[in-house]
Amino acid sequence: MQTHAYAYAVPVLLLIERETDDRPSVERLVADARDVLRVERVTSLDAGVKRLREPGIKGVLLDLLLPESRDLSSVDELRRVAPDKAIVVLARASDQLLARRAVDRGAADYVVTDHLDARTLCQLIAMMFQRRSLEEQRFVERERAEVTLNSICDAVVTTDITGNVTYLNREAEARTGWSRFDAFARPVMEIFDVMDGLTGEIAQNPARLAIEKRAGVGFEGGFILVSRDGKETAIEHSASPMHDHRGKIVGAVIVFRDVVVSRDRSRQMLHLAEHDALTDLPNRLLFNDRLTRAIALARRHQRRLAVLFLDCDRFKHVNDTLGHEAGDQLLQSIARRLTASVRESDTVSRHGGDEFLILLSEVDQPGGAAQIANKIIAAVAAPHDVAQHEICLTASVGISLYPEDGQDAQTLIMHADAAMYDAKAAGRNQVGFFRPAADGWVSKRSSIESELRKGLERSEFRLHYQPTIDLLTGAIAGAEALMRWEHPARGLVPPDQFIPAAEACGLIVPMGRWALGEACRQAKAWQDAGLPPIPIAVNVSALQFRNAGFLEDIRDILQDTGLDPRYLELELTESALMVDVATTSALLSELKRSGVGLKVDDFGTGPSSLSYLQRFPVDVLKIDQAFVREIQPAPEGAPIVRAVIAMGKSLGCRVIAEGVETRQQLAYLKEEQCDEVQGYHFSPAVEPSAFEGLLTRAPWAFSSLGG
Repeated sequence: MQTHAYAYAVPVLLLIERETDDRPSVERLVADARDVLRVERVTSLDAGVKRLREPGIKGVLLDLLLPESRDLSSVDELRRVAPDKAIVVLARASDQLLARRAVDRGAADYVVTDHLDARTLCQLIAMMFQRRSLEEQRFVERERAEVTLNSICDAVVTTDITGNVTYLNREAEARTGWSRFDAFARPVMEIFDVMDGLTGEIAQNPARLAIEKRAGVGFEGGFILVSRDGKETAIEHSASPMHDHRGKIVGAVIVFRDVVVSRDRSRQMLHLAEHDALTDLPNRLLFNDRLTRAIALARRHQRRLAVLFLDCDRFKHVNDTLGHEAGDQLLQSIARRLTASVRESDTVSRHGGDEFLILLSEVDQPGGAAQIANKIIAAVAAPHDVAQHEICLTASVGISLYPEDGQDAQTLIMHADAAMYDAKAAGRNQVGFFRPAADGWVSKRSSIESELRKGLERSEFRLHYQPTIDLLTGAIAGAEALMRWEHPARGLVPPDQFIPAAEACGLIVPMGRWALGEACRQAKAWQDAGLPPIPIAVNVSALQFRNAGFLEDIRDILQDTGLDPRYLELELTESALMVDVATTSALLSELKRSGVGLKVDDFGTGPSSLSYLQRFPVDVLKIDQAFVREIQPAPEGAPIVRAVIAMGKSLGCRVIAEGVETRQQLAYLKEEQCDEVQGYHFSPAVEPSAFEGLLTRAPWAFSSLGG
């Protein structure tokens, strides 16, 4: 048997570097990586430009110590000569401002050369190639997405620069009678056979006009499309030039639509703009409009009307236990029952989340409004058949009346809201009328700082824990601690309803300090009980992270609880890290030396730079659930998830995907070699006792990865 050696192309970088004695040459730094990377070195810009005119160079490393780099003319020249090559700037720490200006002028990124080592440099070069490839891919995807989004339900024809057809979508095939195969490379006006509806003359070629004008052109109604079989359709159409990634015009796209169908779509779009997508009920915009009109009529005819504000009691429990899909089905069931409980002249609207507004346009007496409200409560309380579960829940309803409780829409809604919270405070599953002397939660929300302070003093806050799962073993790899507020009137309040207020008034610092202490105490208690030791991740706000005593708080808490630092992880957002890079780097390094784990939360949504992140001692990157959601229903449409995983690997970090809810998402993440996952597919955030039950099943709590 004969053995063959298969050669592969080693990427070649052009290094334009001035001779200097105070640092090692980049060429020498990567000498040990010749099997995966080769560097060609020149010592002047002229020599670099000459080499770039020849083939074979993949990217450029440009030294800011070159004389031509001090005014950045070197960047401009390299961009002119090789616009498709990635340029990475080599800069001293003292030249970082100049390096950032170079990035603004078109460089891909910059690298600080002080204390630079071979491993870090090779990682950065690898990421440069990777990011360049991703940028090209994203550009193509954006172009395709833009054309698609502008052409939803419309017919689309594209041409090359000469005006010959390159593509028809299905709608265009149906309208013209030409298949994509038969139409390819034919003159566009042979396929797009259009005449002026008034004169009968052949219409102008819209693709040629768009290319000549280098801009979009539009033609409204009055044109007739004649299909291949002679069928005539009244259309309106437009055309725009198409560009490649260098901005060069390469063809045109023609979009056209049936005028009659277009009018129907316009009506549909208006409906969507005024109705809730989930329940198809009128949204806030339409409800406010109807309420304003109803107030005007009531004022003219001296009649009374009522606004009902309904909130489902403990609805979040359904989302936490059965998932958001079941929660959505329950909201749809509630919407149907509310609509069936009122007259056709009344309006039921989804206000947001699990809140609904009802307008009773004519009410003789307050008792009539109360009677309908009680009918609504009874309808909501009847069992709902959702996701093969029989769900029972209650609702609280607040009522405000015109003209007694307000003269305008906003006041009536606000007072109905206040009455609803009074009903909740009285024990839930009740109806409450607005009482001017005690306007319920409206006054409380205006002084929410006082409510939060009382919550801290009364120990009303709780931590729930959501497991993270190792995709390789199926074992529980850790947990994220999530804060809940057990409010005496509102029940268990999720963080999105009070954390912003806590951050605004500064109370997030003592609240965050409490959360850190409680999470460490609980983790140590589980370990002392003989349960498998796992790290607990605690979210840290930007304000808390910047607080002067933050590092001391961490040390004191670990000492007081006796928890080994390796079992505490701090989750910080990209925005928190990027406020002051120098201070952040020093603080993170100190935390790292103490043994605490560091996570970047919601990675990909913030303003981070790879050149910054590689300086931070981060252990874990968390992919934001918004990107995970893109995996479904089209796995090929999740390039950001793939890119973040690759970046995490390049930085030497573990990667966690949050918000995993489906088997399809899980399968995709396993295939892309994501390290850990968390989400409803496995478990929601649960109370400590329930989480303890999960730990007792460890280390193979989710060995099937089926949740």
